Amino acid sequence: MDMTIEDYLAQGGKLTSPGNVPPRYRGELLRLMATFVDSELAGSAGFADTINDAPGIKSRIAAARIVLEKADHAERVLKIMAEFGANTDRYEGVHPWTARLARDADIGASRQGGDMRLSVFHYPLQGWVDAVVMNVLQGAAAVIQLREFAKISYQPLAEVFRAVAPREARHYELGCEGLAKIVETDDGREQARASLAYWTPRVEAGFGPPKSTRFDTLSRFGLRHRPNAALLADWRAETGKLLSDLHLT
Repeated sequence: MDMTIEDYLAQGGKLTSPGNVPPRYRGELLRLMATFVDSELAGSAGFADTINDAPGIKSRIAAARIVLEKADHAERVLKIMAEFGANTDRYEGVHPWTARLARDADIGASRQGGDMRLSVFHYPLQGWVDAVVMNVLQGAAAVIQLREFAKISYQPLAEVFRAVAPREARHYELGCEGLAKIVETDDGREQARASLAYWTPRVEAGFGPPKSTRFDTLSRFGLRHRPNAALLADWRAETGKLLSDLHLT
């Protein structure tokens, strides 16, 4: 008996070209890629505004590096989206990637506006300390999520995610270095605590509901391997240790 593509994927099979993917698989893969691309572009655009808030040359270089590399990561995944026939023209025009909601907005994990960015990228940054705290929390989330994406069943995309993962990990490390510098003063520590209270629930929302109705489908396709709750637990453990070491808990 011939094995269906769905059965092949469910048993850990890999796909290497757009020509042999099932329609539902294609839809879920494009959704995943669009979320990544739009989040990287929105994150890059938002962080660009903080470069001039950086307190020194090293901090400016770190911020500029993050802005550049996130845009580059988006471009790499966008090339794969184009191979699936996705309309990528809108990425060549002017899109309001810097658009943000009011600081006190509360949208949970819901999408807003005309793109697929994670909800956390709809909230505005307020100064350098706030940007560093957000970068630390979301950077840790990105590292954990990229470990998951690196095992994705569409091989060309998995290779891109494996290539960008070390750079995203470095963005997180740069944030940690910046936060350690900030908490050397009492004023910096208090500002950091206020930003942690603000950003923590908003970053957590990006992991999705603990029991996702789509996880079983994504798992059968090899597009997900570990549930949202497990990824969130990893994030809480990682950030909890960091904040404890910095006496911010």
